[in-house]
Amino acid sequence: MTKITLSRRAFLAATTTSTLFGSAWAQSVNPARVVPRKISPNEKLNVAGIGVGGKGTQDIMSYKKENIVALCDVDTGRAEEAFHFLPDAKRYQDYRKMFDEMGKDIDMVTIATPDHTHAPAAYLAMKLGKHVYVEKPLTHTVAEARLLAQTAREMGVATQMGNQGHSGDGVRELAEMIWSGAIGAVHEVHVWTDRPGSRWPQGAPKTPPPGEPEPETLSWDLWLGAAPMRPYNQLYAPFKWRGWWDFGCGGLGDMACHIMDPAFFALKLGEAKTFSVEPINQEEANDQTYPLNAVIKYHFPARADMSPVDIYWYENGRKPTRPEGIPEGQVLGDDKNGSLFVGESGWITAGEYGGKARLLPDERMAEYTPPAPTLERVSGANHYRSFLNACKGGSPAASNFDYAGPFTEMVLFGNIALRTNRRVEYDVETMTIPNDTDAGKFLTKEYRKGWELPV
Repeated sequence: MTKITLSRRAFLAATTTSTLFGSAWAQSVNPARVVPRKISPNEKLNVAGIGVGGKGTQDIMSYKKENIVALCDVDTGRAEEAFHFLPDAKRYQDYRKMFDEMGKDIDMVTIATPDHTHAPAAYLAMKLGKHVYVEKPLTHTVAEARLLAQTAREMGVATQMGNQGHSGDGVRELAEMIWSGAIGAVHEVHVWTDRPGSRWPQGAPKTPPPGEPEPETLSWDLWLGAAPMRPYNQLYAPFKWRGWWDFGCGGLGDMACHIMDPAFFALKLGEAKTFSVEPINQEEANDQTYPLNAVIKYHFPARADMSPVDIYWYENGRKPTRPEGIPEGQVLGDDKNGSLFVGESGWITAGEYGGKARLLPDERMAEYTPPAPTLERVSGANHYRSFLNACKGGSPAASNFDYAGPFTEMVLFGNIALRTNRRVEYDVETMTIPNDTDAGKFLTKEYRKGWELPV
């Protein structure tokens, strides 16, 4: 049985200055003495962005009323929009250099880089006392998710994963429906997405493509970060990396952080001590890219006040069988993405972010009276603003790493079932796979020298 542990002793030993990726200023800092700067609600944060092209532009621009002091992107071409709108921010390609030169002047960091580089950047930032907003999925591996959650607690920083729907009212309204007994005990959930679709390739190629000239604006070595060295090809960057095992988390990592969130929250899946995942079907599986499409099943035993439940994941346009008696014209979820909760006495369907939850069939919803709200709402359902408030001493953000870490572990454990094409069991407390010694190696990964993490 492969076991990956992160004891307090090992954690502290691993966070000495020698592990902070060669950053000169970071190596002058004793992480044990780092304390985040206290910031009043009326004071402006000094914000830096790591990965500021694409989604990263939206993330950093959400804090444009604060002091945006630095922008870092390994591809300066992709960052042009952010550079244009924030001309006074200092520009970098290497976040280690950014922290060397400006570490004392940064309070908070947004991170919107490829999945395989989330954890190294977030870990370094937190060890230097910076609050961090990290795009979903939080990490590339199960062990990294555990590490980031533990590091956030150790350092006392504010955190948020970028699954924006978790700050919406919809996920809370759905939970209140289920907790009030609207459909009785839930024993199945079906979750589906149209990703990857035409957005990025999966299932092919089955061998690494040949090298191509790197774009002049891109530092390929920095883009790779902790990943094994391989020559550049446009099938990796700027966006098609999601389908490669070394770089992305596939359709599951991309979309389950949104669509499976209502189930994780409402069914209290984070209370489970163990669970299992098995592949039901996958096409074009190989050791380089995620499968062309897949169906997997999670099984959670009874936990808290919840009954045992099976959760099915469908991707690349696959969908569950329509419930008997629900007409073909009835849209489930948001059609292309959504979820279906199957209870003892009925069904609830919801959209991509848990919104528009409704009983099926429509006639039953027309007669339904929602329960009185019992869960506190996020002000304005604003994911970015709630994180900003947390940075300034307010309540923890909704998807802080104490929530997002275990959720990410659950999601990414599904990829281990795909990678091995076998049923795997997860012992949450020990972070082990008791039934499959060999599969345990996929809880973590190999790190390129200079980018190692204590996992």
